[in-house]
Amino acid sequence: MKGFFNAVRLALRAIARAKLRAALTVLGILIGVAAVVIVVALGTGTRDIITGKFATLGANIIFIFPQSTQSSGAKQGTQNRMTEADGEAIAKEALSISAVVPWNVAGGQVVFSDKNWPTQIMGTTRGYWDVRGFTFAKGQSWTESDEQLKSKVCVIGEAVHEALFGTQDAVGQYVRIGHYPYRIVGVLAKKGNSPFGEDQDDRLLMPIGSFRARVLPMPPGRVMTLMASASSELTADRAVQQITDILRQRHHMQGEEDSDFVVRNPLELRRSAEKLANGLTAFLIVVAAISLLVGGVGVMNIMLVSVTERTREIGIRMAIGATETDIMVQFLVEAVTLCMFGGLAGTVLGLGFIAAVNVVADLKMAVPVPAIIAAVGTSAVIGVLFGFLPARRAALMDPIDALRNE
Repeated sequence: MKGFFNAVRLALRAIARAKLRAALTVLGILIGVAAVVIVVALGTGTRDIITGKFATLGANIIFIFPQSTQSSGAKQGTQNRMTEADGEAIAKEALSISAVVPWNVAGGQVVFSDKNWPTQIMGTTRGYWDVRGFTFAKGQSWTESDEQLKSKVCVIGEAVHEALFGTQDAVGQYVRIGHYPYRIVGVLAKKGNSPFGEDQDDRLLMPIGSFRARVLPMPPGRVMTLMASASSELTADRAVQQITDILRQRHHMQGEEDSDFVVRNPLELRRSAEKLANGLTAFLIVVAAISLLVGGVGVMNIMLVSVTERTREIGIRMAIGATETDIMVQFLVEAVTLCMFGGLAGTVLGLGFIAAVNVVADLKMAVPVPAIIAAVGTSAVIGVLFGFLPARRAALMDPIDALRNE
């Protein structure tokens, strides 16, 4: 152990004697490690953003839309056959589904006093809040009797609240939709944009029966969309197949006949986006690793020059009793020290850059602690790998020939 600490002392003394050369040597490692840290943070941050955006859609949500069918090679327009009864059948028979809600939507103007606001007016049921993951900032949902009686009550999003009421409490107030006054019973908590750019706070929701009766007349039970929530992410693909089988049976779809509905699973889009982000991150890490490799070659080059310049010093140390192992450890420690300085400085630089970007761009990128340890550890490994040859050359010198060197 004493010999190791002696080697560290000699390495630090040698680095201090050639500060500029040491700084330039460290620069290559510093850039490489900083690049790795930044790339890992970007990759982690991107995946977190993708996951967060898709999470705003709801818990493992699946959308079911009606669609026109194909007949004799020509696309035929067919009446929407999707009903609330279809949703009830899916909820009852699909084992991988935890909930299903209907959803109708139309654009419209919402009027309060002398203000009006164009927004999406939606009809649904109380299960919508759980399926889509909405919570209430103020007030509460309408009741079961409101759904049965098609009451003129509604819930508004934060964007509608700000546009019509500002800082005023909206719960209990009345807004006009078409010719009908609707009482606001709740205000949804802010949720932000969906992965598709939709403002999820710019909406007004009411019982679906009231929507069909007063906003957009439709036959009883008819719906534009069904939204289902899979029991877990692992069962989402199985849930899609179960929904397809149940609806094809209910709609009397035979053999190869095209379905009059389409099932969309946003998890597939999320997986594709995450796969793309992971691939890009891997590519950038390879580029950063090449930078580290170049830095390692620079360390080897400088160490070889250092061994040549210090030939006489090596000879003197051998003459007074230093072994080959002592000489080899001395130069290996010097190479590792240089690389560790570069690794630590690169990590600090990378973390500083990430912190600045988080402040300027209002992001939440972070580097996992294992990634930081790996980056610094890699710089130490590079010091060993690229410092071994110069250290070995120094250790194998003949002390007599080394002492003759001027």
